[in-house]
Amino acid sequence: MNPKRLAALRARTGASRMADIPDDVRRALNAGLLETVTLAEWLAIDHVALVGAAVRDCGVESLAPELQRQARALVGARRVRGMGAAWHGALAGLPRAAERARAFRALATHPSDLVRAWAAYVHTADMSLDLAARLEAARPFARDGGMSVRECAWDSFRPHLAQDLERGLALREPWVHDAEATIRRCAIEGTRPRGVWTQHLPALKEDPQQALALLEPLRADPSRYVQNAVANWLNDASKSQPDWTRAVCERWMKNTQSQETHYIVRRALRTLRKQDSE
Repeated sequence: MNPKRLAALRARTGASRMADIPDDVRRALNAGLLETVTLAEWLAIDHVALVGAAVRDCGVESLAPELQRQARALVGARRVRGMGAAWHGALAGLPRAAERARAFRALATHPSDLVRAWAAYVHTADMSLDLAARLEAARPFARDGGMSVRECAWDSFRPHLAQDLERGLALREPWVHDAEATIRRCAIEGTRPRGVWTQHLPALKEDPQQALALLEPLRADPSRYVQNAVANWLNDASKSQPDWTRAVCERWMKNTQSQETHYIVRRALRTLRKQDSE
């Protein structure tokens, strides 16, 4: 594609409906030349075509047949996670460690945010990693420039976190003190009791107090991105433990002039306010 045209496409607003995506944008997305800017674009990508572009860009064209076969078979909400597992298996079959590492680096830094999201899930399928290593593997994706990749980063370790929750929460504590807002947000989103498109954490639905050490340092965080995560965490908790959530919010509001805390608490109590008004 012409470099000037590609630069112009990168500055696009993005279509809100798949039917409205221009043909040249669709072709560039499928060729791995562009990041998505809307959910409609993300959902419209042809995974089979994108695999063909990714294996070429990563220098592993021999993996195309099997990866494209799996891309055709995978459907639904877990398709991106499934492609991460497919790439893990394909890369593991490469004979040399240096080749595997080089291909993964290319995958993890690819121009396409969907390809980088596949890379975020590669470690999910690696059963040789302990939880600490798994969390560190997610860190680069947690600070990725694409929001979709950052969301996949925390979802990538969530199933393993659920299996070792106490240790997982302890390992997350340094993250809430990180200088980068994306890392602080990842610590919170990855431990939400419910979440929207991810599996729930029953232990935290029953006893959210276990994760309070993650929330407390962020009660007045300066980043709206992090504030929303904290508020959403508490809103999740309010659906199963309303009294606990109210108590935390009331304590936070005592003797505070922080507008950040006011914002978090207001959003955190939105479900309870709605219930109280009905």
